[in-house]
Amino acid sequence: MTSALPFDDFRNLLANLPSADAQAEARVRTLFAKADKPRGSLGRVEDIAAWLATWSGRAPPAVNRPLVAIFAGNHGVTRHGISPRPVAATANAVELCAAGGAAINQVCIANDLGLKVFDLALHMPTEDITDDAALDERGCAATMAFGMEAIAGGSDLLCLGDLGVGNSTVAAALCAALFGGGGADWVGAGSGADAAMLARKAEVVDTALAFHADALRDPLEALRRVGGREFAAIAGAILAARMQNIPVLLDGFAATAAAAVLYAANEAALDHCLLAGLSPETGHAKAAERLGLRPLFDLGVSHGEGVGAALAAGLVKAAALTSSGMAAAVRN
Repeated sequence: MTSALPFDDFRNLLANLPSADAQAEARVRTLFAKADKPRGSLGRVEDIAAWLATWSGRAPPAVNRPLVAIFAGNHGVTRHGISPRPVAATANAVELCAAGGAAINQVCIANDLGLKVFDLALHMPTEDITDDAALDERGCAATMAFGMEAIAGGSDLLCLGDLGVGNSTVAAALCAALFGGGGADWVGAGSGADAAMLARKAEVVDTALAFHADALRDPLEALRRVGGREFAAIAGAILAARMQNIPVLLDGFAATAAAAVLYAANEAALDHCLLAGLSPETGHAKAAERLGLRPLFDLGVSHGEGVGAALAAGLVKAAALTSSGMAAAVRN
């Protein structure tokens, strides 16, 4: 970063996003139209292939180096008893992924996906958002920049997921800051909150919104004040993917909330993204609707770890192969 303020470079990128490759999309749709089948008979499979071509610039599209990137963070706000799980569960989940025993490991094997899991200073939770900013501007910008490095080494499909005890409450706070409403409008059961815990979650969100008040009008300020490290890293990864022409699959409430930050700054910022599925979280469907994201699956997956995005990657790969295989038949 070379600008005077840490967020300035991100603001500049958001103001100068690469546009879609309309010619690549048209080629894919033309090939489907020429194929020996009823027009539009493959439904959203055709749309997925066209989307992949649009944002990768390749027609027919291909997925050769898919990557699942999971960002794990801890939150100071968990001291208010907003999750039935201990903070240590985040690190335990990261270790399970590293050992190959998590659900995401198996889905990655099944769909031949690369996997990276990032421990974002789990030993040092963010500040409590009810009485302080989660991160300072420099720390938030640095974490966004770290997230941008997820695609280092090359990828042509990025699947984003999260790990973090308490981050469904943080996602609710961030969505409330960006879209309006109070805690009760956005919080859900998370990893198993009962009625009393749900009430605490809503109260925590409302307290955070009141404490930060007018500062939340700026999306990046909202991210640093009521977000967290995994949210910042995911936002950075989405932005980097756009700059490098890499289509993105989003998974879960936290990743969707992180994406909403970019959307609030520029409504075109998520055009290269698809939503894998909806979690049972109350706020997730609301956020997806506000962002214009229609889920690919409805499997009720709330597990985290990017499992939904990894499952959706199999569908995207199949759509790419369908497009390329049928294109070859048309040419012959």
